Amino acid sequence: MKRKFIFLCAALLAGLLALHGQDQQTQNSVPTITFDRVWEAATPQSINFVLQETGSVHYLSRNPFDVPDNRAVDPDYTVDFTMSSGNLAKIFRDANEANFFHGDFNFKKHVVSSTGKKTLSYTDATRQFETTYDYSDNKAIQEITNIFQGISNTIEHGRKLQSMHRFDKLGLDSELKGMENAMESHNLAELQLIAPTLKSIAEDPAIMHIARQRAQKLLAKASSE
Repeated sequence: MKRKFIFLCAALLAGLLALHGQDQQTQNSVPTITFDRVWEAATPQSINFVLQETGSVHYLSRNPFDVPDNRAVDPDYTVDFTMSSGNLAKIFRDANEANFFHGDFNFKKHVVSSTGKKTLSYTDATRQFETTYDYSDNKAIQEITNIFQGISNTIEHGRKLQSMHRFDKLGLDSELKGMENAMESHNLAELQLIAPTLKSIAEDPAIMHIARQRAQKLLAKASSE
């Protein structure tokens, strides 16, 4: 009886391990693009995106270079969302044009101002490539970089707007004006991610009219996307 019990336990464990292996293999077979940027002078200092071909995105921002002192240090911040079909198609199209990041895309013709170390990686069932660069003159790499950084800008502005709506209503106009400028410079993407925050500001009678107008303008842009 004891041997039979041990045999059954072993068979059950083997089955669970096999299922886990199948799940892992299925997960690894989904085409996935990862974007990582580390730049000590930026806020946040580190951003990371994991994008699957299904449109599923995991975003993480951190400030790993901040030295704890008497000031509060922002905690790690994560968001899970679904990317718009337009940007999703652009990124995977560009990845294909850039040979799925197989190669050296770092600009080396002359020295350029650093905007952080960036890494793009691509994995699917048969490929696993990665490239690291500060600046690239490859148009596909540029477009992917701009989209990811634009999404990060949107998310981080949204975080700031939520805080200011609670604790610094008078500062909202300046923040929203900065977002308008960023939008005109094509430095924001996936505005729909912060649409609820913009809507709450636009509908709040306790906020200055001009700030509410700016929020409404950005909200309209989010709806059009």
